[in-house]
Amino acid sequence: MTSTASSMDLRQGQTPHDQRPSWQQRLRRFGYAPAKDVPEGDVRDRLVPPYAEPSPRLWQALGVPPVLAGRIARWSGWGGPLLVTLLAGLTRFWNLGSPRAVIFDETYYAKDAWALVHHGFEVNWDKYGKNANELVLQTHGHLAVPTDPAYVVHPPVGKYVIGLGELVFGFDPFGWRFMTALLGTLSVLMLCRIGRRMFRSTFLGCLAGALMAVDGLHFVMSRTSLLDGVLMFFVLSAFGCLIVDRDRAREKLAAALPAGPDGRVRPDADTADTFRFGLRPWRWAAGVMLGLAIGTKWNGLYVLAAFCVMAVLWDVGARKVAGARHPYLAVLKYDTGFAFLATVPVALVVYLASWTGWILSPADGSGGYYRNWAATDGKGGNWTFLPDWLRSLWHYEHEVYNFHVHLSSPHTYQSNPWSWIVLGRPVSYFYESPSPGVDGCPSDAGEKCAREVLAIGTPLLWWAACFALLYVLWRWAFRRDWRAGAIACGIAAGYLPWFHYQERTIFLFYAVVFLPFLCLAVAMMIGAIIGPPRSTDTRRVIGASTAGVLVLLIAWNFIYFWPLYTGQAIPIDQWRSRMWLDTWV
Repeated sequence: MTSTASSMDLRQGQTPHDQRPSWQQRLRRFGYAPAKDVPEGDVRDRLVPPYAEPSPRLWQALGVPPVLAGRIARWSGWGGPLLVTLLAGLTRFWNLGSPRAVIFDETYYAKDAWALVHHGFEVNWDKYGKNANELVLQTHGHLAVPTDPAYVVHPPVGKYVIGLGELVFGFDPFGWRFMTALLGTLSVLMLCRIGRRMFRSTFLGCLAGALMAVDGLHFVMSRTSLLDGVLMFFVLSAFGCLIVDRDRAREKLAAALPAGPDGRVRPDADTADTFRFGLRPWRWAAGVMLGLAIGTKWNGLYVLAAFCVMAVLWDVGARKVAGARHPYLAVLKYDTGFAFLATVPVALVVYLASWTGWILSPADGSGGYYRNWAATDGKGGNWTFLPDWLRSLWHYEHEVYNFHVHLSSPHTYQSNPWSWIVLGRPVSYFYESPSPGVDGCPSDAGEKCAREVLAIGTPLLWWAACFALLYVLWRWAFRRDWRAGAIACGIAAGYLPWFHYQERTIFLFYAVVFLPFLCLAVAMMIGAIIGPPRSTDTRRVIGASTAGVLVLLIAWNFIYFWPLYTGQAIPIDQWRSRMWLDTWV
């Protein structure tokens, strides 16, 4: 990410930097400035690469005074991500209560969340019959919460999150969608900062966040009270914590290495083989986030396993760079045990804590589902020395596991994971056919309109991500780029486990969990298209133009599908024109 090229580079066929036209200088230095005060070959530069120094030239070209332009450039590390986040927030919260309906699986999670925040466990709403959803909407949520426990198959964390919004804004569509919209917006901010830290480039970090901000699947999931958007937030949070931990640990290791008489830090085997990283709070924070992820949906377990392996391999890489003779042995001796303690036990404790409401509910049959199992059907056996609540919870979890592995009931919108990456079969959350002049349908439409909320990614972004995925796999395999490996790990953790359950009833929107990593992959590919800083000006012009066209096409694609993401009524012909594949209908 750095260069020591002189500003008076006189290589054949190139104009000296100080004589180039101003547009060439700005383009060549776009998002990049040579590192300063770092001796060439310093191992600190390899352990903790410096960030690209922002240039104020763009703001000066726009007429901003030099002093203010310099400040804006210095603040861009937060200013850029916050601007992208503002865009994401405005679009996600705009008309959030529309459609005013209980769409798709909101019929489960909105009501379960309301029951959890009032009783501590989910309840059965059958006392209101098939009209329960209509009664909730008609009474604006002023409906007595039933008391009979319900059998549910997902842990409570995600529903508690949804319930927080309901407590503040009421038991209505805006209330039960508020927290998913908030977490969706914050996830854009996190991705901008994560991408900036990984690529050492504010531009590429903001680009990754902007791509997710204009992705249709992320947008729809942010405006719907389902669990997968909440799971995505906690997975991305855990990944971000581990990225920060990686930097902090390598900074400590770099500081411990001895410097030579010339001030240059070189690898030192003794230090690298015996160094202790000490407390790593960001890794413990990652353990908490992973526990919350598992407490939202069980597929967070795969993410936990993948991220733990990734974090340990990062420690091996750090010790290798620092000059360790036996990096794997050193990591096994000094790092692996603490890495395990900071993640797996912490995640388990957080997961158990998330069941507190169920655990504290009465064990006389009036509490949570199966809460009284140990005192009734579970009497006797070899585990009676354990607390009744723990045995009852274990039985509950065992039953839920059996449900999941045998779930094969056909569904209209189920899809095979092979088709997810190309958006083979999206999920329709809501569909109506209003007549002309009704519910936003133009009075001159001539025939009924279509009003749909379709959970589908922005097609051009996802199709570009197919090529980006191949690029990062190549970059990781042949260039040993840790960033590509981290992105591939995030995609694999969220995607590959579903191939083991291809006979199950599963859906495309599960892919939102690894969507942030697809956006990072596309941002990394676009960075390669733009070209390295020392490329020729012609190469940079062609690369920047190509990348710009791709990004603009993705943004246009999001705008084009906007009516399908927001449930706006459009003439049926316009709806058909957006059904690019037969499987989207």
